[in-house]
Amino acid sequence: MIKLGIMGDYVATNSTHTATNQAFEHAVKNGNLPIAWEWVDTARIEPEFERITQTYHGFLIAPGSPYKSMQGVLKIIEYARVNKVPTLGTCGGFQHMVIEFARNVLSITDAEHAETNPYASQLVINPLSCSLKGAPLEIEITDDYSLAALIFKTSTITENYYCNFGLNPEYQQQLHEAGFKITGSDVHKEARIMELENHPFFLATLFVPQVNSTHEKPHPIIKAFCTVTEQHSKNDNDNKISAA
Repeated sequence: MIKLGIMGDYVATNSTHTATNQAFEHAVKNGNLPIAWEWVDTARIEPEFERITQTYHGFLIAPGSPYKSMQGVLKIIEYARVNKVPTLGTCGGFQHMVIEFARNVLSITDAEHAETNPYASQLVINPLSCSLKGAPLEIEITDDYSLAALIFKTSTITENYYCNFGLNPEYQQQLHEAGFKITGSDVHKEARIMELENHPFFLATLFVPQVNSTHEKPHPIIKAFCTVTEQHSKNDNDNKISAA
């Protein structure tokens, strides 16, 4: 059985958390995929790091920050990025994937999040000029050859947001040129979808695709994430068998 780890601090009354469970159920049943998923409290990531990395074949970095352990979340993101483990981050997940990349790839070691450190000098994640919490917004897919374009097969989409923070536009070009590419943006050309080059699936969305998933029509991002994770796991197993 393939296992997905949802890195986040589950709260039953959080609508994006219940939607996350439902979205995985939609995608797995629709695709008849041998996938199970479970939540991992972020405070457990660092003390159980070896077990977690050996247990799960893919990671969802969940909405609902600030997390109990920001360091734990950043550590699992770095592991997934470096070791090419399929990873999807939504809302808070997007924000922390950006911070990890800024710190460890761009060497902005003091890159911070305005929600947890509002007076930091390097606010890579800062308050949005207009809160998107609870609002739908149109997004343009800006790269015809991106994973986002392959998933959606259209140039514009409409998605729902639950956040007040996003990528500081001052850092957009720097991240994009370093390989964490902006492949979807809003009318103001601000990043709403980002993805890493040369990785099987390392995708971040500021919106929460989970809430737009149904039994009849699983959200294409969640479905693609599950499908890629299954295929990646099979390829890993085949490689291990070949090397044996």
